[in-house]
Formats: sequence, structure tokens, C-alpha cells
Amino acid sequence: MPRGALTDTQWDRLEPLQPQGIKPGPPPVWISRELIDCVRFRTRTGVLRRDVPER
Repeated sequence: MPRGALTDTQWDRLEPLQPQGIKPGPPPVWISRELIDCVRFRTRTGVLRRDVPER
């Protein structure tokens, strides 16, 4: 698990708050947990995750 990522306990508390149901159109590109992790990363560091080197 990457540093700063949601723990399983945190995700268990947030998952029921996610919208339920099937939306028309293509499947989502991002998994909800990854999207929330990216938003938290951006808020914490101020830099886009894609601009960070892999290592």
C-alpha cells in the first residue's frame, strides 16, 4: 500500500457513501478508491500524481 493511501478501515467507512447503481455509458476509468486516493494526494502535496516520477 502506498504511503498516504486509504487504509482498509478508512475505505470501509467511505464505501457506503459512494453512489450506487448502474450508469449508462462506458465503464468508469478510475476505481472510486483510487480516485479518492488521488484527490487526497493532490490536497496533501499540491502536485498532480501523474507528474511524480515512478520512483
